[in-house]
Amino acid sequence: MIQIQARIPRSDMIRCALCANAPCDTACARLKPSDLLRHVWFLNEQCAAQSLPEKNPCLTCSAPCERACVRAGEVHIHDLINRLYYQVKLDAETPLPADESRLQCELCGIPLENPFLLSSSVVASTYDMCARAFEAGWAGICFKTINSMDIHEASPRFSAVSGSDGGIIGFKNIEQLSDHSVTENMEVFRRLKANYPNKFILASIMGQNEEEWGTLAKLCEENGADAVELNFSCPNMAEGGLGSDIGQVPELVERFTAAAKRACSIPVLAKLTPNVASMIPMAEAAKRGGADGIAAINTIKSVVGVNPHTYVSAPAVHGRSAVGGYSGNAVKPIALRFVSEMAQEDSLKGLHISAMGGVETWQDALEFILMGGGTIQVTTAVMQYGYRIIDDLKAGLNLYLAEKGFASVKEAVGLGLDSLSATTDVLERDTVVFPAFDRERCIGCGRCMISCADGGHQAIRLDSRRKPVLDGKKCVGCHLCVLVCPQRAISPRTKRIVRKKA
Repeated sequence: MIQIQARIPRSDMIRCALCANAPCDTACARLKPSDLLRHVWFLNEQCAAQSLPEKNPCLTCSAPCERACVRAGEVHIHDLINRLYYQVKLDAETPLPADESRLQCELCGIPLENPFLLSSSVVASTYDMCARAFEAGWAGICFKTINSMDIHEASPRFSAVSGSDGGIIGFKNIEQLSDHSVTENMEVFRRLKANYPNKFILASIMGQNEEEWGTLAKLCEENGADAVELNFSCPNMAEGGLGSDIGQVPELVERFTAAAKRACSIPVLAKLTPNVASMIPMAEAAKRGGADGIAAINTIKSVVGVNPHTYVSAPAVHGRSAVGGYSGNAVKPIALRFVSEMAQEDSLKGLHISAMGGVETWQDALEFILMGGGTIQVTTAVMQYGYRIIDDLKAGLNLYLAEKGFASVKEAVGLGLDSLSATTDVLERDTVVFPAFDRERCIGCGRCMISCADGGHQAIRLDSRRKPVLDGKKCVGCHLCVLVCPQRAISPRTKRIVRKKA
C-alpha cells in the first residue's frame, strides 16, 4: 500500500508541542512516544507503526504519558498509539527497508549517503552545528556564505506567518552572511573534513569582484570543501552589486562563475534568485561560465506583519524594517515551478539541480525529486523543528522507494516532468469529475455549500439532516468543496462524466 495518504492526519495531534527531552518519554517505560508523535506529524505514520513492538503495551496502560505532557489532557497519545497498532500497522504491506542503500546518490559525481543537505544559513554556520547535523544523519551541509566583508546583524532579524496551529507557514529573515572571518571558516572546514571524511561539504561563497570570487573558491577547495556554491541570490545583500542584484544580470553570473571555475577544480554550483520572471537565462549564463550545477531557490523578497499601531513591518528594528527573504512551506509551489522549468529546459541538460524551498516532510522532498531535483537542501524546517527531522526525511523516502520498487532514489529524479506543461492549453476539457460525499464523516457544517454558493457554481445544498446534496446539472467539477471541507469528507469520484457539447 503506497503511503502517500496519511492515515492519521496532523489535525489529530495538533496540540503536540514536539518537545525537546519530552516528558511523555520519561513517563513511559516501554515506548518513546515523542518519536511516534513526530513521525505522525511529518507524515511518516507507517514507519512509526512498523517500529512498534509486536504486542501493544498500551492495552493495560493508564497513560501516564498523557498526564506528563506539557499540555496535559490535550494530546491523546494513548489513542494515537492504538490507532497506529490497529489501523496503520495492520494495513502495512511493505516492511521497513533493512538499510538505506536506496537513498545513496551523488552531487556532480561525488557520492552522498542520502540526498539531504542543510542549505546555506544559520543552521550550518559553526563547527559544532555541522558536526551535530552529521551525527544526526544529514549527508552534507552547505556552509553559511563565506565572505571578506564586515558583517553586523540586526536584532531582531526574523519574523513569520503562522497557521491556525501556531506553526510557521512562511518565514521572513533579514539575516546576511557569515559573520566569522574567512580564516575562522577555513579552520571549520579542515576540522569537519578531518572528523567526517565521508560527509559532503558545500561551501557557499560571495565575492565583491572576479578576483575575490576566485580566491574564495580556491581557499575552500584547499581547506576541504567538496564543492562550491556561488551565492548570486541573497536578497539581504543587494547593496553595491551583491547578492540577488548579481543574480538578475546574466553577464555577471557568467563572469563570476567563470572566475570561480578557473580558480578551483571541484564542482561549482550557482545559487540563483527567484526574484526574476525566469531563472533559465541566469542558469544558461552560469552554464556558459562553466557551472556544474544549479541551486534553487533562495528566499523571495517580501514584506510581512505590518503593525496596525506603529505602521512598521516585521521584524521591527528600532522603528524601521526592510524587505527581506521569505521561505518556509509557503514558498514550495513557487520553488517547484522554478526547479521544474530548469529541469525541462534542453539547454540546461547535464546540470545537477540542488533543489530547495519549503521542504518539511519526505513528501515535500519527493515532489522536488520528481520535478528534477537531484539533491535536496533544507533550512527553515530545521530552524523550526531541529536536525532530528532527518530521521523522518530518510525513513519516509526510503519506505516510499521500497513500496514503488525503486532500487535507487536516482530513478525517481524527474519522473513528474513529462506530465507537466507550462500552460493549461494542453489539458483535456470534455469531462467533469464530480465530488463524492462521505455522509458518515460529514459533520454538517455547510462549508462546502457556502464556498460553492459564493465562490463556485451554486451546485450544493444541505438536506434536512444537514448533509450535502449535489446538483449535477450545475456542478462543473472544480473541486473547491474538496479543498475547503474541514473533515476531509469530500473526495473526487472515480467516474468521469462526459460534458455535453453545445
